[in-house]
Amino acid sequence: MSWDLLLMSIMYVFAGAMHFIKPKAYVKIIPKFLPQRRSLNLLAGAFEILAGLGLLFPETRTYAALFIILMLIAFLLIHFNMLRGEQFSLGIPRWILILRIPLQFILIWWAYLYI
Repeated sequence: MSWDLLLMSIMYVFAGAMHFIKPKAYVKIIPKFLPQRRSLNLLAGAFEILAGLGLLFPETRTYAALFIILMLIAFLLIHFNMLRGEQFSLGIPRWILILRIPLQFILIWWAYLYI
């Protein structure tokens, strides 16, 4: 297994775990028009953990990478929502929020390498 695949796996498992460790921060950035925001947060975290673990096994790697791509595309909604104003940004500087958008496409490309 390559170091970058292991790094990607660790990154998504960690990110998913943070949904359970700091749920309030994640619920705050989920757009209010989405129902059941607490449940959506926990579901997203669980799926992120599963996808990260799925990258470790050749039998599930392609499915995990595809899911990560779809998840990152869906999460663009949250990134754009955070740009709507200070009340949505969690105090994160605007320039960081803007940089996160192209980062999503880099992460999508990285996951694509494992399809």
